[in-house]
Amino acid sequence: MQEPGDTNSSAAEEPGRRRPAARWRRAIAPVLGLAVTLAALYLFTALDGGTTATTRIDVGPAVSTAVAKALDRPAVSALVYQAILPSLVYIQTEGTADGGASHGVGTGVVINQDGSILTAYHVVSGATIIRVIFADGTQATAQIATAEPENDIAVLMPDGTPEIIVPAVLGGSGGVHVGDEAFAVGNPLGLVASMSAGVISGLNRKLPMQDGSGVLEGLIQFDAAVNPGNSGGPLLNRAGQVIGIVTALANPSNNDSFTGIGFAVPIGAAGGAGGGPPR
Repeated sequence: MQEPGDTNSSAAEEPGRRRPAARWRRAIAPVLGLAVTLAALYLFTALDGGTTATTRIDVGPAVSTAVAKALDRPAVSALVYQAILPSLVYIQTEGTADGGASHGVGTGVVINQDGSILTAYHVVSGATIIRVIFADGTQATAQIATAEPENDIAVLMPDGTPEIIVPAVLGGSGGVHVGDEAFAVGNPLGLVASMSAGVISGLNRKLPMQDGSGVLEGLIQFDAAVNPGNSGGPLLNRAGQVIGIVTALANPSNNDSFTGIGFAVPIGAAGGAGGGPPR
């Protein structure tokens, strides 16, 4: 009997005689595996008619297709416009001024499922008739439900509403910064549902009210083009949220035309008139 520490010559040589066979098996195994893989791939390609094989020539069109799809994505401004359009309202007013009839146009935005419309107070102030036209073409008369002249904000309640009401999404004024993208959508000079783009160019601005009754404070200054008819319309961020209600434009002359500076009441102040929570 051989103990663990003993060395029997015949037993010691037996493993040595088997080593060449073991090394051969270890060397041939990967080769056999590769051969089987290639054979399977060849068979699969042959059965499939060769249509699934990928070559370097195929990579070029695939990359081109991916790039084309990326370039086809709509611009942020287009997405913002599509988001706010169902909530946009065209406002027409009739009244009297200087002993004669007066007509005006403005913009509003639907903020609740009941169809209530947020706009600028000066758009409807003194009007004897207020007509609203919704995005789907539905027309109705409206009355002032609540008003905050000190903030140039009013909420209108229409006598009729569209079958489908799409309220706008109100953003938070606290998330507004100078340099942020800004989009104004409204009805400038009666041109329905027009959009302009720019940036927030200032915050906490003050502006004397047109009627001389006070000063508007805490306004958002922006450089997206606005003109008469934009008043009461939404100022939007790149997420399509309403961050302000357009109230005025800087007007150093008597031309009543845009000179590069517009102002909006922050939604935190405007939303309260519509019963919305503080923002």
